[in-house]
Amino acid sequence: MSQVTTSGEPLAGRTVIGRLRLAFTRPEILLAALLTLLLGALVVVPLVELVRETLTVQPYDRAYLPKATPGDFTLFHYERVFAGRLSWAIFYKPFLNSLVTAFSATLICVLCGSALAWLIVRTDIPFGNTLHTVVLIPYMLPSWVLALAWITAFKNDRIGGTAGAFAYLTGIQPPDWVAYGPLPIVVCLSLHYYVYSYLSVSSSLASVDSQLEEAGAMAGLGRFRQLLLITAPLLLPAIGSAVVMTFIRVVGSFGTPAVLGLPVRYYVLPTQIYAAMGTRNAGDGFLLALVLVVMAGLFIFINQKLIGVRKSFVTVSGKGFRQRQIRLGAWRWPVFALVCLAMLAAVAFPLALLLLQSLVKTAGDYSLSNLTLHYWIGGGGQGVDPLQQSLVDNVNILDATWNSLKLAAATAFATGVVGFLIGYVVVRTRGSLVSRTLEIVAFLPYIFPALAFGAIYIGMFSRPFGPLPALYGTFALLILICTVKTLPFTSRTGIAALLQIDRSLEEAARVQGIGWARRMLRIIVPIAAGGLVSGMLLTFVSIMRELSLIILLVTPSTNVLAGVIYNYQNQDMPQLVGVATTLLVVLVVGASVLVRVLVPASRATSV
Repeated sequence: MSQVTTSGEPLAGRTVIGRLRLAFTRPEILLAALLTLLLGALVVVPLVELVRETLTVQPYDRAYLPKATPGDFTLFHYERVFAGRLSWAIFYKPFLNSLVTAFSATLICVLCGSALAWLIVRTDIPFGNTLHTVVLIPYMLPSWVLALAWITAFKNDRIGGTAGAFAYLTGIQPPDWVAYGPLPIVVCLSLHYYVYSYLSVSSSLASVDSQLEEAGAMAGLGRFRQLLLITAPLLLPAIGSAVVMTFIRVVGSFGTPAVLGLPVRYYVLPTQIYAAMGTRNAGDGFLLALVLVVMAGLFIFINQKLIGVRKSFVTVSGKGFRQRQIRLGAWRWPVFALVCLAMLAAVAFPLALLLLQSLVKTAGDYSLSNLTLHYWIGGGGQGVDPLQQSLVDNVNILDATWNSLKLAAATAFATGVVGFLIGYVVVRTRGSLVSRTLEIVAFLPYIFPALAFGAIYIGMFSRPFGPLPALYGTFALLILICTVKTLPFTSRTGIAALLQIDRSLEEAARVQGIGWARRMLRIIVPIAAGGLVSGMLLTFVSIMRELSLIILLVTPSTNVLAGVIYNYQNQDMPQLVGVATTLLVVLVVGASVLVRVLVPASRATSV
């Protein structure tokens, strides 16, 4: 016999109705369900689709499997990639090359970034605050800009066609291993990604109590042993985080290995994926992309296990806290000069070299008589390359610039809205299973290397998916993948912004009968606007310089500025490479400056 209330309504029925009514009075519950389904379809399902594609006969495979039908189950790709006659060329050699470059660059990044953090945070180096801003500049630039500058400086006439600036000035042709291959790849990636380690370690160093080191000094430990035995162990979480972020970014990087590796057939996994997709060998490409995803996941898991061995990394307690600067003495100014020289090598010299490259009539000749503005404003003249149009007449560059601006702006707006909604749901349902699930799913795109993520979306959207038509080759697909890939940053921004807003403000408005949409627009959004703007501007900057994520997805009609630069590099048009790269850098740096002007430095840095 069912229980009833005094009104005669069954209790069970009232419970169901009450839950539905509660759901409609708390829109965050319905919003949580909707966002979880949406992100599951855009993040989890693509990964499942990637695995399925590796187990499916592709049209390309019919040359090897004449009796098979596309779509049938097969282990052919696994046999071909891991145990076939071409396995060394397809997988093992690019895999080993990826490990060499990724581990080498990660090690250099952690050492250099940590050393810079220690110098700027813990020592009396001159102009420390200014240096803190300067050392962040390399990350504002696309990672592959350094690779283009390296080629301009060190290419030789044996492989590069025309000699670079070094050969012109010295008369010495650089050896191939200096111009191309693993050495320049590691150097260029390290000069870009050391910023992760710097930011992570510097923030942790600022919270380490100097009294701990002073206690070590009283116990007879020298300065180096204090750093090694006391300070370094306390920084393990920060170092571990920097290692994970750097490794994932480096191992999934496409632009730098493509520019510096492909001329000498030095393949890493991203460039091998690009080559497989370029020959329509999608099955092998999808499997190599899956390898990249597994590598990133295993690296995160191992890092967590290693750091998890030590349970306490407390650096801030209720006791007195003191930060003491270490005096460098006679080394103060020489160290400052060394840091400035490194920044010149990482920023000023590459940009100046690429600008100079855009001004030469004939590639390889850097004399004053060979300079011209033809490739910028036209005008022709003797000695210019008639095949290279000036910027003002170059439809490819102008259209690609407009596409880049549209893509970055659309992605920034989309991620701003979705990131804010994710932050709202996570904060308002804090502690629930829905909150934890949504936060995890929103962060998952970060662990996917960029080129692998692009391969996943090719496999998923090259044909109709549910109610969506085939999106491959459309601008909508570029916006979609860029939005999903940058969600980890904007969702974190949204969570941080919403955590600062007391729930009572919204509750008071709800009691007064103000609907959810009006509460959002009138109360929550204006208060959280600072965090939202910072996330959107940073997303804009990231997408403007992006290449690895979209290189597999762009077409001639949807190409962006980064893709045009890569094409010009492959076509050996160095002047247009210099023009387009300079234009891109101006746009990216301008947007980055706008971030720092409109958003407080502390908030922009934390994002």
